[in-house]
Amino acid sequence: MPNTAGNNPGNNLNNGSNNLADKTVAPAYATASPSLTKRPKLTPNRQQALLWYVLSLVVIGLDQWTKWLAELKLNFHEPVAVIEPILNWTLAYNYGAAFSFLADQGGWQKWFFAGLSLAMSLFLVWYLTRAPRQAKLLNVGLALILGGAIGNLIDRVRIGKVIDFIHVHYADVWHYPIFNVADIAICVGVAIVVIDMLFLEGKRNAKYQA
Repeated sequence: MPNTAGNNPGNNLNNGSNNLADKTVAPAYATASPSLTKRPKLTPNRQQALLWYVLSLVVIGLDQWTKWLAELKLNFHEPVAVIEPILNWTLAYNYGAAFSFLADQGGWQKWFFAGLSLAMSLFLVWYLTRAPRQAKLLNVGLALILGGAIGNLIDRVRIGKVIDFIHVHYADVWHYPIFNVADIAICVGVAIVVIDMLFLEGKRNAKYQA
């Protein structure tokens, strides 16, 4: 009896279906390159740190200019009312740290705080080249701290004390330690860095690779 299995039309249809199934193209998502799903990388500032150094220089210039005006226009410890009863210009000299911290010590604090300011400034100059380019708010905070630290360092090296003149108070009931533009820059910069660490750093790390 002749073998007709090879001539069976049903077998031919089955073989054709199998061949088509073998040639079916896999979905694009199944063959996508792993590199397409990677997060972008955080990139350090490097040369772009110059932008933040310029901001620091603006702070230094504003700080030194206002201190020069204070010494030129004001008499020592003679308040000039600006906004009664909360703000005066009052020329004062600070031998301690920001807001007169340790100002009443014997003189050793001059060199201690000068060395501390120098070390902090050198560290920030270096770190601004390494800080993530994408972390713009963090970079602003670091630049403000750097400018404030150098502004007060110039005073310590030049005259051995820091010039203060901004006096916030409430009548004669409450007085805040007299301060300057550099102190403001340092405090605002620290606040910005803390805000970045608490609220933005985690989101940034989730979005970018280190």
